[in-house]
Amino acid sequence: MDIYLPIANLSVNALVIILLGGGVGVLSGMFGVGGGFLTTPLLIFYGIPPAVAAASASTQVTGASVSGVFAHMRRGGVDFQMGAVLVFGGIFGTAAGAAIFEILEALGQIDTVINILYVVMLGGIGGLMAKESLTSVRASRAGKPVPAAKRRHHPLVANLPIRWRFYRSGLYISPLAPLILGFITGIMTMLLGVGGGFIMVPAMLYLLGMGAQVVVGTSLFQILFVTMASTMMHSLTTKAVDIVLAVFLLIGSVIGAQIGARLAQRMSPDYLRLFLAVIVLLVAIRMALGLGWRPDEIYTLQAL
Repeated sequence: MDIYLPIANLSVNALVIILLGGGVGVLSGMFGVGGGFLTTPLLIFYGIPPAVAAASASTQVTGASVSGVFAHMRRGGVDFQMGAVLVFGGIFGTAAGAAIFEILEALGQIDTVINILYVVMLGGIGGLMAKESLTSVRASRAGKPVPAAKRRHHPLVANLPIRWRFYRSGLYISPLAPLILGFITGIMTMLLGVGGGFIMVPAMLYLLGMGAQVVVGTSLFQILFVTMASTMMHSLTTKAVDIVLAVFLLIGSVIGAQIGARLAQRMSPDYLRLFLAVIVLLVAIRMALGLGWRPDEIYTLQAL
């Protein structure tokens, strides 16, 4: 069944879009990532213009996050105090990201910048994840215990002024650290249509020193509200949100997130991280090829 996307100005297969949203929703529930870091590239591969893909993906991430947050709330896996600080910083970040998006769009460079940022970020993060997960898998196969990482916040975080107690996370740190982290992810959400979870989760573990049991749920809580703000910003400023595309993505992602949350309880964390790392690296390689590979048709015509 083909549907017409009014903002993207093309026809797509509705079932493909639903399955794409469902697949990304599964990853959202499994890893605590909004899934936008895969939704946007996959939409671009399918032929959606990068600016429309980034703006519409943030709406899909919202739906996946709602479903995922409720699943983790039932297990007490959300630190609402930490999440509120992250959300506060993220909302200001989306405002800054909207200004940057408009400047790049006026210069005609938004599509190129989106692609380059994805290649750099996905390649770096995927490589680090693959290295860590391979080390863990090899150690478990050899029967050697993997040294447990000490859960403590980064020295830079420890030196920040003002301290609050975040009881659910077991932390006593400056609220400026999660505030800055939220601000950065807000900019990323606006520019790339990502929830920021693929950076947020490692940062919460290794920079803030949060306990693993609340990281995924708190990440999804922050992603939920920041992507809502991002969608509103895009709707009011860039006008790049394709509501038809977003609805079909949401249908798949809400269902997929519930499935992913259940799968996460049954699979080995080491293999889960390795699986995600492989997916991230494959997407980064494909996007890098898209930047340098000469297309069959160099020029295209589009009605204004």
